[in-house]
Amino acid sequence: MEEEKTIGSSRVELNENNIENATEETRNVKDKIEDPKVGMMFNSIDDIMKYYTRYGKEKGFAVAKRSSKKGDDGEVRYVTIACNRAGKPRNRSSNPLKLQSESKTDCKAQLRAVLCPDGKWILNAMVLDHNHGLSPSRTRYYKCNRLLEPHAKKRFASNDKADIRMKKNLKSFVVEAGGHENLSFVEKDCRNKLSCLHLREGDVAAMQDFFLKMQVDNSDFFYTMDFNENGRLRNVFWADARSRATFKEFGDVVMFDTTYLVNKYDIPFAHFVGVNHHGQSTLLGCGLISNEDTETFTWLFQTWLKCMFGCPPCAIITDHDKAMKKAIEIVFPKARHRWCLSHIMEKLSKKLRGYKEYESIKICMQNAVYDSLTKGEFEESWGKFVEKYKLESNEWLLGLYDERRRWVPAFVKDMFWAGMSTTKQGESMHAFFDGYINLKTALKQFLDQYELAIAKKVANENNEDFNSFNLCIPCITHYEMEKQFQSAYTIAKFKEFQQELIGNICCNLFSCKKGTVFSEYELREDVSLGERHRPAIFSVYVNEDTNEVNCNCRLFEFRGILCRHQIMVFIHREVYRIPDKYILKRWSKTVIRSHNKVRISYDNWFVKPEAQRYDKMCKDFFEVANLAADSEDRCEKVMAQIQELKREFENEEGFCGRNKPI
Repeated sequence: MEEEKTIGSSRVELNENNIENATEETRNVKDKIEDPKVGMMFNSIDDIMKYYTRYGKEKGFAVAKRSSKKGDDGEVRYVTIACNRAGKPRNRSSNPLKLQSESKTDCKAQLRAVLCPDGKWILNAMVLDHNHGLSPSRTRYYKCNRLLEPHAKKRFASNDKADIRMKKNLKSFVVEAGGHENLSFVEKDCRNKLSCLHLREGDVAAMQDFFLKMQVDNSDFFYTMDFNENGRLRNVFWADARSRATFKEFGDVVMFDTTYLVNKYDIPFAHFVGVNHHGQSTLLGCGLISNEDTETFTWLFQTWLKCMFGCPPCAIITDHDKAMKKAIEIVFPKARHRWCLSHIMEKLSKKLRGYKEYESIKICMQNAVYDSLTKGEFEESWGKFVEKYKLESNEWLLGLYDERRRWVPAFVKDMFWAGMSTTKQGESMHAFFDGYINLKTALKQFLDQYELAIAKKVANENNEDFNSFNLCIPCITHYEMEKQFQSAYTIAKFKEFQQELIGNICCNLFSCKKGTVFSEYELREDVSLGERHRPAIFSVYVNEDTNEVNCNCRLFEFRGILCRHQIMVFIHREVYRIPDKYILKRWSKTVIRSHNKVRISYDNWFVKPEAQRYDKMCKDFFEVANLAADSEDRCEKVMAQIQELKREFENEEGFCGRNKPI
């Protein structure tokens, strides 16, 4: 076997016969880094790894063990250590429109070593050229170059026990090192090492007592605890029985919030929130988490999904956060993910304050975002905005534009969001526990306050249910359609419809193109934009066969409320009774909601006559089910009688009117 040297690819092969005669050249990893040479000797694979890691850090790439091969005696005799971008890129996403980032470039750079008879290792082949860019200034971010020294771990742990927050903890290291770039680790490494909840003495016991109490009250109470490798509590999730039942009714659109973690409250609290038939926020689960990284969010979302019977939401709203985005793509790949607009706009000062014309830039961007009624208008306004202030190279704005379908109102209104406002959504999240927890609230107090907060929410919903049953908002027109919504919708949602009905006075129908199947109507509206008004043109399309009416303002798709433009076209066509498809069961006041029958301790549940009857029947149903479960004949007999009773009750006068489909 002859010695081989390939200059073009920097590939060098060493004849095996020369191995024993090669000059020993054991390298200490602390010496000055030299370029790899065939014949370099090392005491172990770890030494090769250390050498190539330091070499890569100096040159601007990261390394990883690529492969190893054992001899006939079972001992490793060949090893390959390569650039970490070796291997072909693989797309792991099942959705071709949501591709995940990929670092692999099939780079061939590598070192190969073979075990010598004396037990040492010798480099016998190498490839030095890379097929991607190198950046020595960025190598500190590669995992192989990050190291949290024992003394640093100990100091972090001590400060953690002393209730010194991570931000302050890390800042002291940054100051000592003279900047982030001089640290041998990043914040994520510290959080991973200390990935546990900041709990005080007695908190875990209080939490367990609370969970047991809730489970005794209702066996459908769900909770799970996540521990790290040291047995310390890392993450917790729970959802009471009412929240789980509520999800079946209102789990189509969900808000997920962790703002309390870094904003207002001194506990790492996150919660899932939905919107009920009155437009009120309703709790769908809580979590205490130790980190805000992709791994933690993935655990939390997977746990929540399991709790909610494996049914993912259709749409989810979160803050503008990359870790959340990645976790949602993993756990809810088919859900529409939207970012909170107010959270993005709040960052303007931080991201753009350095520009001389900041105030003008802010106003211009706000106009492009809030005043654009269509996607085309936004594209045009955004282009002029970026060009006017020469912001083409601003990476933050470039990133926002690339993800405009997640946050710009003109792009998100084609999806049902249960009326969750793009500008006030964040406020409603914060308000959920306002008045019950504050900056000084300890976990023990929080668990007590949690029940009070939920009880208040339940009381508010019950009060609105009663008002919608007992009270009636008068109609303002003689149209039959208004009476339809008055009798079907809750007071809050009927008021929204009335606002659209009143909005007709701002609209003018000026064009109609009739066809055999489809007709197009154009309306001009004087649109209110804060203190300003401007005319806007809206198009309404009608299917003549099905009487289906669609408007490009997309209010019905976004809020589930018929828009003023659709109403005007219905009236123009003398269609005064609205088709059933436009009256949503979700906003109905007549549908009996299953979550109102769930036994809960924080709503005086046991004093309600219907609750006592419900509990009594459930007890007997379970006994009958136990007796019939072992026999197919008994099971069929029970099911037949249940179906007969069900038909009888549904046909009773009065009941049908409350529960029939809308």
